[in-house]
Amino acid sequence: MKVAIFGQYYLVSTEPIIKDIFVFFNNNDVEMVIEENFLNMLYEKKIIEHQYNTFSSHDELDSSFDMLISIGGDGTMLRAVTLVRNSGVPILGINAGRLGFLATVQKENIAAFMQIVIDKKYKISKRALLSLTCDPENKSLEGLNFALNEITVGRKDTTSMITIETYLDDEFLNSYWADGLIIATPTGTTGYSLSCGGPILTPDVKSLVITPIAPHNLNARPLVIPDSTEIRIKVSGREEQYLVSLDSRITSATNDSFLTIKKTDFEINMVEIPGETFLKTLRTKLLWGEDRRN
Repeated sequence: MKVAIFGQYYLVSTEPIIKDIFVFFNNNDVEMVIEENFLNMLYEKKIIEHQYNTFSSHDELDSSFDMLISIGGDGTMLRAVTLVRNSGVPILGINAGRLGFLATVQKENIAAFMQIVIDKKYKISKRALLSLTCDPENKSLEGLNFALNEITVGRKDTTSMITIETYLDDEFLNSYWADGLIIATPTGTTGYSLSCGGPILTPDVKSLVITPIAPHNLNARPLVIPDSTEIRIKVSGREEQYLVSLDSRITSATNDSFLTIKKTDFEINMVEIPGETFLKTLRTKLLWGEDRRN
């Protein structure tokens, strides 16, 4: 078996997780290829001493890998998606953070989870992504014009609202007067969209959610649409530029730009460990099923 290992940060709380993973895989003859910057960090902190092969870009992740393991929180998982891209390599998230909807495997009893990985007794959950194109062309989007959670437009250098003209399959939908607008995938509905009042969709639903951010009109409500819809957006406001975010990556666009958002032609394969399902994560994170009246 051959796995890629990725992480972004070192915290004292993650050290036991990292050590447990490395010890288990070494004892079971699993070939590990470590993201270069992460490996250098581990060497610097003296977490590990052995030499390992490394990778540094998405071009090096191919079908020879059985899996990429992301050690961290949801932010690390989103960064891992930019490495995997359309390679089809499954991603497993080890949650070393706090609130995690993507990195679902908890740090307790890592060895049991890793044994499931070796035995290949996991399932694959396919996750849709969104792509973004800009007219006129935006150089900062080249090569990384996709998002797993959401694509968001928002005000930049002003406290004033922006106006977001929105079209669905070339039919006018609405001009949102708001701080911004979120277009979320089912995966992203537990993120920014949820905090702005959007609904939660299960990952297998073939839909997208449009959620306004602090709209001026209270009748501007979140809208669920088919994921085959092409969304076209034009933003205007008092400032010449506005912010565009793709998950955690941020760029700027000018008011004369047209943004086109649609589902990508590839999906991300997320590893789902038995007992660590999406519904269990919802119950745990949102305290569903608990009597909190006392």
